[in-house]
Amino acid sequence: MSYGAPPPSNPYGSPGGYGGAPQDHPKGTTVLILGILSLVCCGLFTGIPAIIMGKKALEEIDRAPQSYNNRGNIKAGYICGIIGTALSVLGIVLNIILLAAGAGLAGS
Repeated sequence: MSYGAPPPSNPYGSPGGYGGAPQDHPKGTTVLILGILSLVCCGLFTGIPAIIMGKKALEEIDRAPQSYNNRGNIKAGYICGIIGTALSVLGIVLNIILLAAGAGLAGS
């Protein structure tokens, strides 16, 4: 046995153990940023993509929970996207009601 030789390679292809270490989901940061932007400034324009991408990413994590470790970030972005979209829709509806009420008052 020589001390300078590298250890034998794993015949199963993963660097260490079964399945390797869990990694961050590739869409995790994107979903979180889109969700936060939907709350702060962009509303529907980033809220709807955050919801769609977040839902798909959560489904992928549920299929292979040992593969990914940033479920919390994705869930936070998904929820922020839902809240931002709901607030945007509420704001649009209120604006329409106020415009209709203002037009009714101006006509009398």
